[in-house]
Amino acid sequence: MNGSCLCGAVTYTYDRERADQALNCHCRDCQKVTGAGKVTVVGFPQDAVQIDGDYKIFEKLGTDGSHVRRAFCPDCGSQLFTFVREFEGFMFVKAGTMDDASWVQPVANCWTPSGHDWCTPSDGIINFEANPPAE
Repeated sequence: MNGSCLCGAVTYTYDRERADQALNCHCRDCQKVTGAGKVTVVGFPQDAVQIDGDYKIFEKLGTDGSHVRRAFCPDCGSQLFTFVREFEGFMFVKAGTMDDASWVQPVANCWTPSGHDWCTPSDGIINFEANPPAE
């Protein structure tokens, strides 16, 4: 399966069979990065995603104190991936950058207290006030 940034300078392929859980994150950092009320991400082992093209990294401490590295296209600015230093070998792919994200089914909403009335957490899935517990 494939994905890319808006301009196509950064593309990637991924092994859908190795996807971990998908989450909707309502934290303020994700809101600011996307300009939206939430972001939907899908977790993968890093070796399940092959990236072609050069991306830039912006690193910032997350609300929980983790070292969050957000990867984006230096040409069009599309947010593509998130790496958390404390979860080495694992990454999150922004579902909106996938060519076909119809299969993505988020299992949880996280950082729900940061959510807005105009972008409420999805119904029918579990809500977490912070990050879901690591499993």
